[in-house]
Amino acid sequence: MNEKENFVKLYTSQLIDVLNALPEDKLHEINNVLQDARETGKQIFVIGNGGSAAAASHMVCDFAKNTREDGKNRMRAICLNDNTPSVMAYANDEGYDVIFSEQLLNLGRPGDILIAISGSGNSANILKALETARQMDIKIIGLTGFKGGKMKALTDICLIVPSDSMEMIEDVHLIINHILAGLLRGAVMYGH
Repeated sequence: MNEKENFVKLYTSQLIDVLNALPEDKLHEINNVLQDARETGKQIFVIGNGGSAAAASHMVCDFAKNTREDGKNRMRAICLNDNTPSVMAYANDEGYDVIFSEQLLNLGRPGDILIAISGSGNSANILKALETARQMDIKIIGLTGFKGGKMKALTDICLIVPSDSMEMIEDVHLIINHILAGLLRGAVMYGH
């Protein structure tokens, strides 16, 4: 077996181990919060940087489209990193650390939900958004990795992917999104 084949086997094997160690109780706890938000019409905000920004956008797409069910409220989800003009205006005029917190101040209400995705749990703009959300009485869900970073202490629920590999943490965040969307659909696979 050559070096590249070894890497593929090693990566997939380690990813399976990480998935097997995922704290399922946190997934159910997050699902309960999201189900309640759906029933009560609360707004869900999702944020992230870099690969986590892509995961945040993907999550909002899946929550909005792939959780629709006859007789149930639609999920009210918005991704704050998708508002590029606002992100750039705040970053340019006031600093990158306020790009999410300023949008939350405009849009958020007590009882809303903020899902913050950060592989390290230490991004300055994410931490500022968590502090703002706490002041606004917005419930905070964190998806992170490593040991949770500074984010861990600022969230109501923090699901820490048990890995020190940023790539695997980001892989699992996407899987968490799909699990949550499936739970919100009534625990069924999409398309079945």
